[in-house]
Amino acid sequence: MPEKTVNILVLDDEESIRHSIAAYFEDEGFTVFEAASGEDALVMLKSTSVDAAIVDIRLPGMDGNTFMTKACKIDSTIRFVVHTGSADYVLPDSLKSTGVRVEAVFIKPVHDLNVLITALKPL
Repeated sequence: MPEKTVNILVLDDEESIRHSIAAYFEDEGFTVFEAASGEDALVMLKSTSVDAAIVDIRLPGMDGNTFMTKACKIDSTIRFVVHTGSADYVLPDSLKSTGVRVEAVFIKPVHDLNVLITALKPL
């Protein structure tokens, strides 16, 4: 019996970074969806089931923290990895209470994208 395909959302406004992460995950056997804004990602979540999301924090319009908060209201089972260029980023307590882990916060650039896959695995 084949394993269930894992659906990943890559949310990043930087096209080259988004495409690079998406291509890596596709090569690893994941089904990948991409969004350049939190607003677009939320629309996508209403019609597409995803298991996990890799989320940039600084986005035009809605920021990544707001996106994750709203996404949890749509589907509380989504796992999140933060992938941000903000070296001083601190995970808000409100997101910790939804299950986002400090160990799943990475500062760009991540040179070994396998750490993102590892961070997406359930505890």
